Amino acid sequence: MSTKDFIEKDYYKVLGVPKDATEAEIKKAYRKLAREFHPDANKGNAKAEERFKEISEANDVLGDPKKRKEYDEARALFGNGGFRPGPGAGGGSFNFDLSDLFGGQGQGAGGFGGGLGDVFGGLFNRGGTGTTRTQPRRGQDVESEVTLSFTEAIEGATVPLRMSSQQPCKACSGTGDRNGTPRVCPTCVGTGQVARGSGGGFSLTDPCPDCKGRGLIAENPCDVCKGSGRAKSSRTMQVRIPAGVSDGQRIRLRGKGAPGERGGPAGDLYVVVHVKDHPVFGRKGDNLTVTVPVTYPEAALGGEVRVPTLGGPPVTLKLPPGTPNGRTMRARGKGAVRKDGTRGDLLVTVEVSVPKDLTGKARDALEAYREATAGEDPRAELFQAAKGA
Repeated sequence: MSTKDFIEKDYYKVLGVPKDATEAEIKKAYRKLAREFHPDANKGNAKAEERFKEISEANDVLGDPKKRKEYDEARALFGNGGFRPGPGAGGGSFNFDLSDLFGGQGQGAGGFGGGLGDVFGGLFNRGGTGTTRTQPRRGQDVESEVTLSFTEAIEGATVPLRMSSQQPCKACSGTGDRNGTPRVCPTCVGTGQVARGSGGGFSLTDPCPDCKGRGLIAENPCDVCKGSGRAKSSRTMQVRIPAGVSDGQRIRLRGKGAPGERGGPAGDLYVVVHVKDHPVFGRKGDNLTVTVPVTYPEAALGGEVRVPTLGGPPVTLKLPPGTPNGRTMRARGKGAVRKDGTRGDLLVTVEVSVPKDLTGKARDALEAYREATAGEDPRAELFQAAKGA
């Protein structure tokens, strides 16, 4: 149906209400007529079905304050198909062919060559064609979990993931109808949404309660999916987990969720990552951590110590003389992978190891050291500070 036909239609007459009817009166009239002419109450009655479509179309416009205002203004402008002459046009009213406005040159009354056809086509959400089409529907998002080893989380891994999601029902090819011939929902006219007023001159949309947002209703519901067109399905897919993920991180994989309906896009897959602890390494952001024991002579005199790395060869760090217990040094580029592909650092914390058992020679050496440093008190500054505080 063309935009010209929409403007020439008298929706007030269709619902049997005056032009100054309130929203409540329009709603009441629509509900009464919808119950009377609903296809479910008039099976096989083509005239009743056509009447129901007209009633739904009228309510779609008059039930929306914004659409109703624009509809009234359009009809006032074009005078039900006859153009209203301005001052000085004479006493006779001449008819103006709306095809000149809506059709453009050489397109006829039903054509749309731009101009007002494009403007009012958007008003009724018909796109200028009047063809009712069920809308594409996006697939559902799916969430799953995966557990990785510490090394897999740092380096990245491809893991098999078994998912359960709603897929198009194979028994009815996703139509929801046993015979594969669902009908367009008369309530939402195939859009899957119904408008509800929210005040302020605009309306909000909700999923249609009759077709649950599908835009289609199954006359003979499928035995498998019960008319929903969807059935639970399980599949295993290989998922690449990027390097550097952390415990509890939620990864979004676009288009890897449940497939859409009627050409709609697939949903997304969300994977929650759990990471196992490592017996040696820890993590602080993009940096890895490790605690390395050193002997007292190494800490006091300085030296070189070999430090393990995750998945790579050891590195050698130089201890300066007098290295205290708990000091942290940095091995650059030996940490976790960052988003830009670079790596963090390995933070090496020194822990002075105190031997439990001493041999005679080692004990003699320590006794000699204690005698040599008998005059030194490492706690003197501690007590001085405590007294002065």
